[in-house]
Amino acid sequence: MEIFKDLVTSQLIDVIEWTDDSQNTMVYKYDMNGKEIMMGAQLTVRESQAAIFVNEGKLADVFQPGRYELSTQNMPILTKLKAWKFGFNSPFKSDVYFINTKQFLDRKWGTANPVMMRDADFGMIRIRAFGSFAFRVKEPETFMKECFGTSSLFTVEGVEGQLKSMVVSGLSDAIAQSKIPALDIAANYSGLSQYCMNALNTKVEALGLTLTNFVIENVSLPEEVEKAMDKRTSMGVLGDMGKYAQFQAAEAMRDAANNPNGMAGVGVGMGAGMGMGQMFTQAFGGAQQQVPAAPAAPAAATVACTACGQPIAAGSKFCSSCGAKQEEKPAGGFCPNCGGKVEAGSKFCPNCGNKMA
Repeated sequence: MEIFKDLVTSQLIDVIEWTDDSQNTMVYKYDMNGKEIMMGAQLTVRESQAAIFVNEGKLADVFQPGRYELSTQNMPILTKLKAWKFGFNSPFKSDVYFINTKQFLDRKWGTANPVMMRDADFGMIRIRAFGSFAFRVKEPETFMKECFGTSSLFTVEGVEGQLKSMVVSGLSDAIAQSKIPALDIAANYSGLSQYCMNALNTKVEALGLTLTNFVIENVSLPEEVEKAMDKRTSMGVLGDMGKYAQFQAAEAMRDAANNPNGMAGVGVGMGAGMGMGQMFTQAFGGAQQQVPAAPAAPAAATVACTACGQPIAAGSKFCSSCGAKQEEKPAGGFCPNCGGKVEAGSKFCPNCGNKMA
């Protein structure tokens, strides 16, 4: 009889507990090893744990941290499922899952491909970002239904990939809704991280999880955009470009003075030296010496035709307009200065006063 009692006792479980010796286990199914749970057994749920009893595939009672003596009084759902009446206690078989509710810290995330976003300054641009996040189980029942099901062991890796995808897909939406310009993102990492965490938690909580921390460590722009920003920054640092050009010219002149070959030694021969001299003159605002223009050729002398009065070249024997022969001392004619009619024998033109020859 004593042997039979020992055999029955060896088939019952009187203490149920789990100690986690790993860093990434989220769910652990208690190993029954073919045994049944003795009514009145002790259940120990440690801090950062929750215990779920599953009876024939149905989720029953959930225990938060503490020490429990299993009975029909503290297992109402399981008591109802097994139809125990009047406090009838007997060994029972049920699956027990321990859920790790601690924070899983420093989980890395990053954009595998650039994320498109619209920016007020640059228009459509692509950005890359990376950082870290922390999460934990918020609702053990929801987490069991949506994620691990009946798995006997569930680790962080089983849900981390899904969380990273949700983070990356929601990042561009969060940045767009925050309306922070690309140039100001670096100065708003903290606020943007909090904004992203709040926006992402609405999606993550559907899995029974919650983000406890979200950090954006870096947001990088495309290389061509960064180069344009560097140029703009350089121009802002230089300030007055005219003064900067003068400074550069002065530096070049100093280097040329230190050159034993003189100014022309900086370039190639005399032509290079003259070119540099002209450059320095322009840089310092000096006016270039103007080459004097050749004097204009004097206009050809003209006289009036003695017949029609049109101007013709002095010394012409015939008028180029009417063809009349020109008389050396016309009896009458026209003033060679103004072309007015002059009577024969007049010494001066009555119109302009020009002396008649």
